[in-house]
Amino acid sequence: MDWIVDAPEKKVVVMTGAGISAESGIQTFRGANGLWENHRIEEVASPIAFRRDPVMVWNFYLQRRKQALSCKPNPGHLAVAELEKWITAAGGDFLLVTQNVDGLHTRAGSKHVIEMHGSLMMTRCIACGQVFPDERTEMALPPRHNCTEKGLLRPHIVWFGESLFPGDMERIESAIEKCDIFIVIGTSGVVYPAAGLVNFANSLGKRTVCVNKEAPANVELFDIFIQGEAGKELPKRLFPRENKGGNGK
Repeated sequence: MDWIVDAPEKKVVVMTGAGISAESGIQTFRGANGLWENHRIEEVASPIAFRRDPVMVWNFYLQRRKQALSCKPNPGHLAVAELEKWITAAGGDFLLVTQNVDGLHTRAGSKHVIEMHGSLMMTRCIACGQVFPDERTEMALPPRHNCTEKGLLRPHIVWFGESLFPGDMERIESAIEKCDIFIVIGTSGVVYPAAGLVNFANSLGKRTVCVNKEAPANVELFDIFIQGEAGKELPKRLFPRENKGGNGK
């Protein structure tokens, strides 16, 4: 058995995409025609859409939140969380970067996480900027904050046309600079800037591994490609399990 991570003192960065959550039943709101209730997804996931019709945008995100809360972390999420515990317990460094907004990694037990596209379980006031946990699936729309400005609340999501949250890319690149292994799980390899991080890792001579159900668009950039579902491949390939005699079987 060739382990992806062979020793707990390693410095590891893991990046995950929609593929790992699809195995938990998280479905995209993009239908075959790319529409949600006759609206293009870009029309309900942008600052312009929110200014034009905050009620419609909130209805879209409340549906997404409700769906995410109805799903559970799968063995792929749990394996990533267990890898983090194994590495940090031995004094190694670990960072999980996820493009997903469903919160399943944190529910699985992951601690060192950057949700680079935000979270369905967080809400932000556009007036005072406060960000707070929010798992409500029903609310008066459009919701207002109880701050002095009574600002309109919005999902804490990076929308089309917006930049990543301040400092996130710097933290991600710093972790990749220091890591031994960069592991990408369940991504298509077409969503930037996330898809470009493997180029950055390669430029620094890092070992790069991809685990995905299908070959991503940038598969040729990885040292190792493991084809298969994360929930099946990660528990047996990600790292040696001491509670299984170290052989993963």
